[in-house]
Amino acid sequence: MQVISSRSRAGAPAHRSIVVGTLVGAILLVGGLAIGWLALATPFISHFTPEGRPGSSQLLFGVLAWGFALVAPATFIIVGLARIVTVVDSVSASRPRSTPGSRLARVLGEEYVVASRIRLPDGRRVPDLIIGPFGAAVLEELPPRGAARRHATGWEARTREGRWIAIEDPLERAARDADRVRRWLAQDDQDFIVKVYAAVVSPDASLPRTATCAVITSDQIVPWIMSLPPQRTLTEGRRQRLVEVVRELA
Repeated sequence: MQVISSRSRAGAPAHRSIVVGTLVGAILLVGGLAIGWLALATPFISHFTPEGRPGSSQLLFGVLAWGFALVAPATFIIVGLARIVTVVDSVSASRPRSTPGSRLARVLGEEYVVASRIRLPDGRRVPDLIIGPFGAAVLEELPPRGAARRHATGWEARTREGRWIAIEDPLERAARDADRVRRWLAQDDQDFIVKVYAAVVSPDASLPRTATCAVITSDQIVPWIMSLPPQRTLTEGRRQRLVEVVRELA
């Protein structure tokens, strides 16, 4: 099975910004530790302490030196650690998350192609778009257990503060994404309509499916794909054209 991944990830930090951010954070951190060691573990700072009856300028200079020695190490260390943590968070956030479709590379045959995180021309990003003899299928995954729930007739997601807020119905979203993909692919060949299916991967097998979206577990992804009827009008040439269109958008 071929896997097509999106080349561009929104918000991915540039290599230069990662290097510069890490370098600046390391310099601040090491500088803070060095200043703290000089101030507390060596007699270096004592050279700035005036002896006898100091004048006003000597007293001011001594106060500034001691103030810098006491405040600068902690400030440099805190700012340096914060800069390094920011870089690590930005890299972690931009790292592509594994999707159900991307984990099928060694399971499905060469006649199947999965495109992960493809952004449609209307700006909507589809987690997984699988192309095969059946046409195309949109595969989306429910949030982890405890992060989202079905409440009454709607859906809710848990915020970082622990509150529940209303969100879009995942099954309806997947069905609308499938309809978007169908309209997009139809623009390339006005005389041919690709069949596009939709499925939501959920750990809850009791979640009822809808007329436009199937509900499957992670273990049922391959059986569900294999159960989709072949689209007889989807010739090998047309299927390859679909793959080219998706690859151009990646």
